[in-house]
Amino acid sequence: MENKDDFYMGLAIEQAKQAGEIGEVPIGAVIIMQDEMIAAAYNRRETWHDATAHAEVIAIREACAKLGCWRLTGATLYVTIEPCPMCAGALVMSRIDRLVYGSADYKAGAVESLFNIVQHKSLNHQLFVTAGVRSDECSTLMKDFFRQRRK
Repeated sequence: MENKDDFYMGLAIEQAKQAGEIGEVPIGAVIIMQDEMIAAAYNRRETWHDATAHAEVIAIREACAKLGCWRLTGATLYVTIEPCPMCAGALVMSRIDRLVYGSADYKAGAVESLFNIVQHKSLNHQLFVTAGVRSDECSTLMKDFFRQRRK
């Protein structure tokens, strides 16, 4: 599983780089089902003037449209940064089975840093979580982006 996780996180990192190139916060996500990428997205909040246009939400919308179903049972979402509360809730509501993320987000993370929405026992669905996949690369993308913005 580890090599696949590294490979698929690389696809999410490529999405994040595309976001950074257009001035968006460099967060990327891909959804994999049965070893096939069914969705790929990056942040578009600035471009679309939409507070909900996070990489995870866009990827979920794309996957649901492709499959013609809102339930993404059997899918794994790879994302470069720990999901925020909105995205963590969307993961639960879409019934994604597994979440793999790169770096923790100590300001808004809702998987381990501030909350754990995706494994909350009161909800009717919990995800399996793998954290820290290619964490250094994911973290560096964010740090470099914000360092450039401050110049």
